[in-house]
Amino acid sequence: MTRYTDNPDAVAALIEPHQVHRDVYTSQEVYRLEMKHLFANAWVFVGHESQTANKGDYFATQVGDQPVIQVRHSTGDIHVLYNRCPHKGTKIVIDRQGNTGKFFRCPYHAWSFKTDGCLLAIPLKKGYQDTRLSETENAKGMKAVGAVHNHRGFIFARLAAEGISFEDFFGDSLSSIDNMVDRSPAGRLEVVGPPLRYMHHCNWKMLVENQTDTCHPMVAHESSAGTAVKLFEELGLPEGAPKPPAMEIIAPFMSPYEFFENMGIRTWPNGHGHTGVHHSIHSDYTAIPGYFEAMVESYGEDRAKAILDENRHNTVYFPNIMVKGPIQQLRNFIPLAADKTIVESYIYRLVDAPDELTARTAMYNRMINAPTSIVGHDDLEMYERAQEGMMADGLEWVNIQRLQTEDEDFTVEAVENGTTERQMRNQFDAWRKFMLMSMEASA
Repeated sequence: MTRYTDNPDAVAALIEPHQVHRDVYTSQEVYRLEMKHLFANAWVFVGHESQTANKGDYFATQVGDQPVIQVRHSTGDIHVLYNRCPHKGTKIVIDRQGNTGKFFRCPYHAWSFKTDGCLLAIPLKKGYQDTRLSETENAKGMKAVGAVHNHRGFIFARLAAEGISFEDFFGDSLSSIDNMVDRSPAGRLEVVGPPLRYMHHCNWKMLVENQTDTCHPMVAHESSAGTAVKLFEELGLPEGAPKPPAMEIIAPFMSPYEFFENMGIRTWPNGHGHTGVHHSIHSDYTAIPGYFEAMVESYGEDRAKAILDENRHNTVYFPNIMVKGPIQQLRNFIPLAADKTIVESYIYRLVDAPDELTARTAMYNRMINAPTSIVGHDDLEMYERAQEGMMADGLEWVNIQRLQTEDEDFTVEAVENGTTERQMRNQFDAWRKFMLMSMEASA
């Protein structure tokens, strides 16, 4: 029995201005509808161009629940193809990354394809003579996604052939990616190694919401960051000695509510937003020798200062990634089921910047986001507790009412108190919009 499939009114009723129904997190039927409608019609992150730097380089990932391949074609262009042979449906590649040369070859029946997906050759092709194979979709080769856009090296895809444009979907929110790239004196980033990956037994939206939840750090992380700060203070710091990088990273997690209130939250239309409008936990990192000088040489002093003074905390790009510009990091929340999400945490090197910056970024990733981190597991436990707790029948609704104002308008940019839950409401407004847009169109 289905409750929401082919029922836009029932889906719309899951979202109210101040609350969302628990089925948004717990229903496998809702999850399947998200994959079909939301992830197919939004612009979703695929990878970075540096992961496919050379002709024939490929990177296998997924958009929603769809397996795709990002590949550098012989022309130098990047294509995003479904990871599926048009013959029997076999996955073309199973390695996460590699170089396929000039063509892909299916491991099952050896159909081969150019790196833009076009059919190249079929063994024993005479067996298809007079079968009208050429009139089928299968004869066209590996199917490409609906649309691809490269913004400053970041590759996004829209699975649907028609829909909202890249520019209209992201608008001014792209300023966070721009700032992260501009922090390189060369204006370029490169992925550093594979991402840290681990499973979360919870709904993907919990992780996305948490990126702009500023009322939890001093509570949930007291046992980890709080303990580290306490032990460090007990050890004592010699007069004039610099604070170790590890403590610069972890101590701000224990900042008081006032710190997070004053940092501010900015929201943009279509579910995008960021914490850290005025300052963030990254604002007071020790300067790296030679870095500002390299930036001044590239941009001039005023522009260099403006770039580096922008210390946004977490920017959420709806539906499922977060970027940290000051620390050159991207987290990708890949949904696998209603209660299962793989998290990938990437770090980037600022081309022509001192290596010490990359080292600090890698340290941050290990300390905060690794499967062995001392902070990330605080969040993981809260997500899994929430996933389990929502199965209790005492209440069916989840509250997102903090600092809500009457008649909120999510079609305009807004800056508010840093502990508001407006960004969560903004995300669910976008969720409802894109789910219904597609469901009603296909009805």
